[in-house]
Amino acid sequence: MTKTFLLLQLDSEGAPYSEIASVLENMGFREETEGYDFMYDWGREVSVRESLEFADRIQLSLRGKKVCFRVESSEE
Repeated sequence: MTKTFLLLQLDSEGAPYSEIASVLENMGFREETEGYDFMYDWGREVSVRESLEFADRIQLSLRGKKVCFRVESSEE
């Protein structure tokens, strides 16, 4: 099963964390406590291509909010 993890870097001039969290939760992410800010559980294995397309969707969703993010996917 693949999981995608996000680590956020917020800008003091950008959107508030609560707004960013809401956007990500609407995409299916849930808050994470083990070294990352959010985690998305795919419930299945995904290809590298699917992971990259998902990262594109994350980027589009956060556009204009002045937030940088690091995305990592792993299989358990």
